Amino acid sequence: MRRWFGSLGGRILLVTVGVAFVAVLVTAVVSLQLVQTLVTTQAQADLGARTTALSERPLATLRILLEDDTLLGGRGERFVLVGADGTVPETGSGARTVTQDVKRRITQVLDAGRSVSTSLQIWGESYVVEARPLAGGGGLVGFVRVADITDSGRLVAGRILLAVLVGLVVAVLAGLFLSRRLARPLERTARAARRLADGERGVLIAAQGIPEIDDVSRSLRALDHALGTSETRQREFLLSVSHEIRTPLTALRGYAEALAEGVIPASDSAAVGEVLVAETKRVDRFVSDLLELARLEADDFTVHLQPIDVGGVLAQAALAWQGQCTQLGVALRVDGPGDHAGAGAVPGVLTIVTDGMRLRQIVDGLLENALRATPTGGEVVLAARRVDGRHVRVEVRDSGPGLSTSDAAVAFERGVLRAKYRDIRPVNTGLGLSIAARLVTRMGGTITVQSAAEGGACFAVVLPVGDGAVAR
Repeated sequence: MRRWFGSLGGRILLVTVGVAFVAVLVTAVVSLQLVQTLVTTQAQADLGARTTALSERPLATLRILLEDDTLLGGRGERFVLVGADGTVPETGSGARTVTQDVKRRITQVLDAGRSVSTSLQIWGESYVVEARPLAGGGGLVGFVRVADITDSGRLVAGRILLAVLVGLVVAVLAGLFLSRRLARPLERTARAARRLADGERGVLIAAQGIPEIDDVSRSLRALDHALGTSETRQREFLLSVSHEIRTPLTALRGYAEALAEGVIPASDSAAVGEVLVAETKRVDRFVSDLLELARLEADDFTVHLQPIDVGGVLAQAALAWQGQCTQLGVALRVDGPGDHAGAGAVPGVLTIVTDGMRLRQIVDGLLENALRATPTGGEVVLAARRVDGRHVRVEVRDSGPGLSTSDAAVAFERGVLRAKYRDIRPVNTGLGLSIAARLVTRMGGTITVQSAAEGGACFAVVLPVGDGAVAR
């Protein structure tokens, strides 16, 4: 119970009831005082009217009426005749009420021929007094005890108190309704926020019809969308890194097994060592990507621009994939950039400003796709050339079956071709081409697929030269 009263709904109820109680209390006090004043004023007006009416009667009739109180039919009023000399007869309902002080004060007024309308203390009690002069001298005096007037006003006061009590009960019920009405939207919004905190996404947060709460709801919906987008990108990034890290691990394992089996001659040890070092560095780079993801400093592959030799990247890729190509019975050939560089070019050297590790990652993805499609005895070609003074073109061509027009249109969409052909032929994870396309976009280039001269598919990557010119 204490916890509920400490909640927003409980506080709204307490504030509502407190304000209503204060308002009702003030209203009751003011109303009772007003009723008392009105009852007294009305009683005095009634007494004055009766006193005036009686004073206009003949004196003989008036004496008869005063001797028999039942003939007056009053409501507690007392009347007495005061002679012109100030004497008060022993008869009359108010004869014993008139003290010497009262007679003196009333006689002074009556002698002046004026009416009296006042309140007096008689025998320790408060009285309302009305006196009217008579034609033959003296006057008629009417008395009513204030206590009798108060008694007649108690019924009205009781009804007022009953109305006040009903108003307080209504205020409590209204406060309870308002507390629930105002707290329920906040409770729903809080439940939605807890669901978001528990990892649920796509939580339905409906508008509540209260502007301030709707602002919170909109913020939570925006947060939900942002969290979902960020987490999706992070999952895709983690999946991409996990996919890409297998390529250097495959090369490392292949060369390590070859070394263990002694099939690599001593003369090739230095070259194999260079391949192992290069692939180890690539693994380290992918591990760095994972660390950036763990620190929430990245949700996609970072790109570090520096001058790199495109021909050298292709040569490293060919050396790393040579063993697997040999196992598959596929010839791997590299067309160096010097073969198409034009007059005066230095054979094999084509420098651009980009991320060499990411370019190698792109080539690996395209090579993996090409080898999967190329049959035994086929050929895969790596080529690079300058297309103008500002761009270079890197191609991965194969002699496989190629791609239909419809397949080429969706080749870079994640998992589309895999879903289409997984029950027809061996497929991979469906990530390689989509990762390559994303990396090319991040590096400011374009990637396309078309038919190759070798009969299969030609994946072409066009990258800007960057700040550095093509080296000659």
